[in-house]
Amino acid sequence: MGRVVLLLFLLLAAAPARPGAWLQEKDSAFTAASVAAFRNQDGSFDYKSSFYAEFGYRPNLTIGLDLEERQDLNGHALMFARIPVADFGQWGRFSAEFGAGAHHKQARAWALYKVTLSYGKGFQTGRGNGWLAIDAALENRTHDGVYRKLDFTAGLSSDRLLNPLIQVETAYRSGEPLYWKARPSVMIRAKDSAITWVLGLERNDARDDTGIKLAIWNRF
Repeated sequence: MGRVVLLLFLLLAAAPARPGAWLQEKDSAFTAASVAAFRNQDGSFDYKSSFYAEFGYRPNLTIGLDLEERQDLNGHALMFARIPVADFGQWGRFSAEFGAGAHHKQARAWALYKVTLSYGKGFQTGRGNGWLAIDAALENRTHDGVYRKLDFTAGLSSDRLLNPLIQVETAYRSGEPLYWKARPSVMIRAKDSAITWVLGLERNDARDDTGIKLAIWNRF
């Protein structure tokens, strides 16, 4: 089942999108599919696949789906709705997101709820326009507790073939050490092309090696 889902994800195409606080315009959509692979000490590979989609249902309402799967061992499925909170123009904007779904470990599944407050801001540099996003979330996995998450994303979006992207994710549950994950990446998009590939490295404190991540974005 995991291989079938992964294959379907890799068949999707893509284009760059602003994350976090930005809403989709009405009747527009964005999808992102990715896979991360790590080499184990015995020579086998451990992989994780994900799929993300959002749709501008109304001018002030974006709905979406967030899926993640690790070799049929664990993963989640989350449906969410995003609404604007405040827009400060050049100083950035805030939005709120409410999600509900399920988290599973092998054949067992439990309810999952998530609330996120996002801040996003565009900026200009000598190397082109860019954006940054900060997402603060409370995620209630009903089988093992509430996680506090803080994520950071920043990237450039010029007309160059290559643009940098950095993503840092953190999660904390009471009584446990802070969990972190960092992904430096490069976005690859030819001028006037609707397709963007994102190729990067992934490092987290749960492993002592570095994996490779490939993502495909698409805007409709």
